[in-house]
Amino acid sequence: MDVKEIQSLIKFVAKSGASEVKLEMEDIKITIRTGNTGSSIPETTIVQQIPMAQPSAAAPAAPAPAATQEAAAPAPADAKKAEDDSKYITVKSPIIGTFYRKPSPDKPPFVEVGSSINKGDVLCVIEAMKLFNDIESEVSGKIVKILVDDSSPVEFDQPLFLVDPS
Repeated sequence: MDVKEIQSLIKFVAKSGASEVKLEMEDIKITIRTGNTGSSIPETTIVQQIPMAQPSAAAPAAPAPAATQEAAAPAPADAKKAEDDSKYITVKSPIIGTFYRKPSPDKPPFVEVGSSINKGDVLCVIEAMKLFNDIESEVSGKIVKILVDDSSPVEFDQPLFLVDPS
């Protein structure tokens, strides 16, 4: 919403005779109050918010139990998957930065799913503050799963790879 739209909204509310109008959108909240403020210009409060990761399904109260039941059904599959993954070694990020699977855009990835690796082999590169850090394997085995997409940000201790040590 731009300034002209807000100004026209203020004029409309002043002419309509409404005492208070609240407008909430995804990224902005506007409250326009008219009344005995001693001025012919209505009082306007504009609050702009940066959208955060909030549960959007919090408003409808009735569908919530159904959603809970649906979420409960896949839980046993997730538990089984976690048990299967427990036999693998997780290679985690030692630093915060941007994860790259290739040494450069025109080169092949360091490893693929199914690649056999040895201790000391480079698995990926993490860029932090314009420095490219080789992430070496601390175990020997076979790459079972790559848990991060290429060119995506990673946090400290975030799982990157699952390795089957057998």
